[in-house]
Amino acid sequence: MNKSMRNRAFTGTALALAASAVLTACGGEDNSSTDTKAENAAGTKAVAVKDPLVATFDGGLYVLDGESLKPADTIDLPGFNRLNPAGDDDHVIVSTDSGFRVLNAARQAFTGVEYKGAKPGHVVRHAGKTVLFTDGTGEVDVFDPDDLSGGKKPQGRSYTSAEPHHGVAIELSNGELLSTLGTEEKRTGALVLDKNNKEIKRDENCPGVHGEAAAKGEAVGIGCEDGILIYKDGEFTKVDAPDEYGRIGNQSGSDASPILLGDYKTDPEAELERPTRISLIDTETAKLRLVDLGTSYSFRSLGRGPQGEALLLGTNGSLHVIDPETGKVEKKIPVVDEWQEPLDWQQPRPTLFVRDHTAYVSEPGKRKLHAIDIETGKKVASVTLPKSTNELSGVVAGH
Repeated sequence: MNKSMRNRAFTGTALALAASAVLTACGGEDNSSTDTKAENAAGTKAVAVKDPLVATFDGGLYVLDGESLKPADTIDLPGFNRLNPAGDDDHVIVSTDSGFRVLNAARQAFTGVEYKGAKPGHVVRHAGKTVLFTDGTGEVDVFDPDDLSGGKKPQGRSYTSAEPHHGVAIELSNGELLSTLGTEEKRTGALVLDKNNKEIKRDENCPGVHGEAAAKGEAVGIGCEDGILIYKDGEFTKVDAPDEYGRIGNQSGSDASPILLGDYKTDPEAELERPTRISLIDTETAKLRLVDLGTSYSFRSLGRGPQGEALLLGTNGSLHVIDPETGKVEKKIPVVDEWQEPLDWQQPRPTLFVRDHTAYVSEPGKRKLHAIDIETGKKVASVTLPKSTNELSGVVAGH
C-alpha cells in the first residue's frame, strides 16, 4: 500500500477519532452515568458486577457479567470508542474523542477521571503501572491503577515526547520508561528514560515502530517494518525479519514465556494484507520463527493463555492454541462462523479478549459473545445482545 494508506493503518486510533469527530462531539460529555453515580436505564442503583466485561457498540457500551455474560447495564456513549483494562479489579480505560476516560465497570459508571487530549492511543499495563500515550500531544501518563479506587485522578509520572505521533510507552519495574520516537509522518524507534526522565538509551533502527509487548524476564519488544526491537537488561537488540519488508505491528506477551507472539505482513503496497503467518520472537536468543497457520486473522486476534500459550483467532472461525516454543498448533477450538477482515479497521470483526483461563470471543454477525475454557476447549457461556459489538475488553488485575 502507498504511504497514505500505510499511515491510515499505522495511526489507528488517531484517524478513527478524527474521522468520527462530528459524531462524537458529545462523547466526552456523556451524562448517562456521570461521575460516581451508578444508575441503570431504569434509574435504579446499579448492582456491582464481579469480573465485568465491556463491549462497545455503535452508540455506547455494554457491561456484562464475566461469568454468565449476562448484560448488567448499557451506557450511552456516541462515536467510535476503544477499550483497555485499567489494571485493577474494577476499572476499564475508554478512549473517546476527548481523551482517556476511566469507567468503573464494576459499578457501570464513569468516575470523572479523565486524561484529556486529542487522539488517545495505546494503553499499557506492566509492573504495577498503567501507561497512557496520547497521540495528538505525545503526552505519556503513568499511574498506579490501584489509586483509581478513590475516584480521583491518581498522582503519577508524566512525560511529553519531542513530537506528537502514534506511539506507545511502558514503565519497567526499575522505573525506566521506554517510549517510542517519531513524528506524525515518520516513526523511527524508541528511547529509554531513567526514573527522573533523563534519557539513558535510544535506538532508531526500527522504522514504522508500532505496538509493544513484554515477555518473561521483562524483555520488551516493539514492532518494526523490518522485524522487532527488543529492550532487555539495559540494551537494545534488533531482530531482523527474513523479508526486506516484514512488518510486526501487533504483539502479545506473557510473564510465563520468553517468546513474544506477533503478526507478520510482507506487502507494503496492499490496501489490506490478510496474512496467514504469525511471528514467534524468542527474547532470550533473539531468534524469529514464522509459522503458517493456513488461516488469516486481524489485529484483534492475538492473545496469551495462563501458561504462556500463544492464542490466535483465525478467520476460519477457530481459536488456535499454539506452543510458543515449537510453533505447533496444539488445539483448534471452533468458536464462530468463518469471517473476513473488513477493509476499514474500525468496522466490527470477531475479537479475542483473554483473561486467566477464559477466552472471550465476539461474533458481531450474530450479535453474540462467547466464553471458552482454554484448557478444555469447551464453550462455557454465550449471550445474544441487542446490537453487534465492536471492541471487547474487561477488568484485569495484576500485571
